[in-house]
Amino acid sequence: MTYPRAFKPSSVLMTLGCLAGLTLGGCTGDPVASDGTEGDSDGETTEATSTPADETGMSSTGTGVGTSSADGSSSGMADETSAESGSSDSGDPPGVECLDDQFVNGPSPGPNYNDFDVELGSHCQGTNHQDITDIERVVFVGDSVTVGTPPTGANDFYRSLVAEELATMFGLQAPEFLWKQYDPIGGTSVVQESGDFASCAVWGARNDDLLTQLEDCFATEDYQMRTLVITTMGGNDAAALAKDYIDGVPLADVLADLEVMVGHHEMAIQWLLDPGKFPNGVFVVNANVYEFTDATMDLLSCPAAGTAGFNGNPENPDVLRGALLHINEEYARIAGENGTDVVFMAEGFCGHGFHADDASSPCYRGPGNGNWFDFTCIHPTPGGHEALADMFINVISE
Repeated sequence: MTYPRAFKPSSVLMTLGCLAGLTLGGCTGDPVASDGTEGDSDGETTEATSTPADETGMSSTGTGVGTSSADGSSSGMADETSAESGSSDSGDPPGVECLDDQFVNGPSPGPNYNDFDVELGSHCQGTNHQDITDIERVVFVGDSVTVGTPPTGANDFYRSLVAEELATMFGLQAPEFLWKQYDPIGGTSVVQESGDFASCAVWGARNDDLLTQLEDCFATEDYQMRTLVITTMGGNDAAALAKDYIDGVPLADVLADLEVMVGHHEMAIQWLLDPGKFPNGVFVVNANVYEFTDATMDLLSCPAAGTAGFNGNPENPDVLRGALLHINEEYARIAGENGTDVVFMAEGFCGHGFHADDASSPCYRGPGNGNWFDFTCIHPTPGGHEALADMFINVISE
């Protein structure tokens, strides 16, 4: 099975967004009606202008290739190493070879990072825009992936693993055990501050919680410290969008909520980078958004899907594929424009979900790849936390 780049879900999302009357950056003219016509200002309709279609019947658009990095100010400047790009015989934009080569059935189902003004690290696990040095304080914000959840033990959470590594890397005072442990009632770490580390992440948090978490994690004196902010956030937003779509919420409303979700992420990044807020420097590393179906959108593939709130599969999986791709494209755009960094959690976990052994899935990596999602469907196993910790450390240290 192949997954042609010309039929990337971003084209699907664009088409659906235009039909829903939204502007996602590629709609031209008036919204296209469901009968293929365009409405004009006096209520009459004219024949829609056609665009070239690929063999699937979906229109595709070409985009330019950006390789220069964003100017990073206090967040750091990118180095001059760009991702190695592959070639394509189909005429589609070439993908990033180190990502595409991980998957048996074709290009990476995630964003084509050549379409964005970003630099990729040599590890191919995220971007490389910041020279993160001389850190005095590390702040974790985000959702339950960052807090950690049972049955994984506190010492095995990615947050705990990264904190121990960063304590050694930057000569920081490591956090105590209670900082690593979760509070099952509040859904937070038992202790918010320990050593040179803070955690304000909360179970169930969404992107509109980010600013509140950040404000809670900084006292007046903290702004003087050279700070690294680490987060996983957006998974709960994406899950809510999926549930709404399956439950029949109008597509226009689902896509509008998607844009609001992305907007909250961008607002949080810009809050951190507000000039003068951190006079000695601040660095931001966030993960993009993963999912547990290996890009199949077979939500019922997890045995406990109902417990996780997924009671059915989407009528059109391309809608959810396109929505997730759009989110991760926007995370890449925001990182490029602000000089922050993104960890490719989506790509890293793709092929380690509940279709890991499905040789036809877009994320198939070959036989013998383990599942990194636990019985809750949406949280990492200890092995998944360890892999995610490695991704963060590689992005931070390069």
